Amino acid sequence: MKNLWRRACIDPVFFSREFLKVEPHPGQLIWLQNSTKPENLLCTGNRWGKSQVQAVKLLHRCFFKIRSLKWDTCDHYSAVNVSITQDQAGIVFNKVVRLIQGKKRLESFVRNICQTPFPHIEFVNGAVLWARSSQNRGEYLLGHDFDYINFDEVAYEPHPDYVVEHVIMMRLADREGVIDFTSTPKGKDWFYRKFQELERNPFRGYVQTGDSRENPYISKQYLERRIETSASARVQQNIYGMFVDDLERIIPEKDLQRSLTQAAGLSGPIPGHIYCHGWDLARKRTYTVGVTLDITAKPYQLVAFDRFQRDWPYVYEKIRERFKRYRGPTLIDSTGLGDVVLSELTDIGARGFNFGERGGKAKAELLANLEQAFVMGGVACPYVEQITGQGAVWTLQDELRELTWEDNSHCDAAMALALALWNVRNYQDSITIVSPKVVALRNI
Repeated sequence: MKNLWRRACIDPVFFSREFLKVEPHPGQLIWLQNSTKPENLLCTGNRWGKSQVQAVKLLHRCFFKIRSLKWDTCDHYSAVNVSITQDQAGIVFNKVVRLIQGKKRLESFVRNICQTPFPHIEFVNGAVLWARSSQNRGEYLLGHDFDYINFDEVAYEPHPDYVVEHVIMMRLADREGVIDFTSTPKGKDWFYRKFQELERNPFRGYVQTGDSRENPYISKQYLERRIETSASARVQQNIYGMFVDDLERIIPEKDLQRSLTQAAGLSGPIPGHIYCHGWDLARKRTYTVGVTLDITAKPYQLVAFDRFQRDWPYVYEKIRERFKRYRGPTLIDSTGLGDVVLSELTDIGARGFNFGERGGKAKAELLANLEQAFVMGGVACPYVEQITGQGAVWTLQDELRELTWEDNSHCDAAMALALALWNVRNYQDSITIVSPKVVALRNI
């Protein structure tokens, strides 16, 4: 057993196989063996297995306190998984917990697993593993020192220069700590520049890219369908893990992040509040999506959301249910369907919007209004996630990131939100929008 532990100490791949019962795929194996520089960067497509391999690496480093021998006499050892939100930081942390559970050799090495004030694991050797967010410009990292940091989905950090250079890097100064940057790319942004920087300095940094198809545990057929049916740029970024230009993106990341942080979450109707609805209807493989905004105060809050693929009677029923619950005007995508849909919904006074009117200018104006709402901080969208029938994860935020001026036919949720915002614009002369302070006073 001592020999097994000695080998595991110097070989994270052996540690993964022998102690965690996890078989790394070839790309993960290369990463575990080579990401030993002061700065390491892993850029891959979605579902490549970044979270899994970083859970393995975090456990290995905490079990054996991996660091320069000059600091070996220091009992204190601290590692952290950092990400843009606490929920995102918890993804890798929870994988670590699951890797430990049910394995007696590993469970005996854990003193305590806590969820407050921040999720952390205390090991019997004195090491501590944390999960913390980078929100508020790294506020929740200040005052701490770390031997190892994994910054997960760093490409989506809205203030990477400040958080990394002014906060995170100084958390490593005490014991010459190591940092990993792991993310799916998002245009040629800060993450892209860091990739180029480390690629030019192999003595200081190690970089690795990864294609989603390297992961043998996900459906190859599903990925091939995505490659065949998705826009080239999206395939290159989300599957091939390549950096592509982000110039056509409608909603800037900083505005999307602001919208997320301002969101109060999905909720039922509140007496005295005013609501507007937007519905984008399915076309063949697309989805029917309904969005409801609370427009009583700015930013307008997204409070109700549906996304499904069902027949028309079900669609009409859901639209009516939403109207009866929240009231307020309903605007529906009537492109190609015309009076058929509207005639079915005359009882709720639904109106139509045709994307193709005026040679497509109507759709362009709709998207421009959506862009303005985000840029001006006028809409707050909570994190919305769905698991599709093929097991893939869809999120509202990812769809809003993919929305471009030219490539938007698949963005049903984004178009439903755009319709709801256009509905507000049409009705703003007949409704009263008040400030948040007034709303708060009314609710007392």
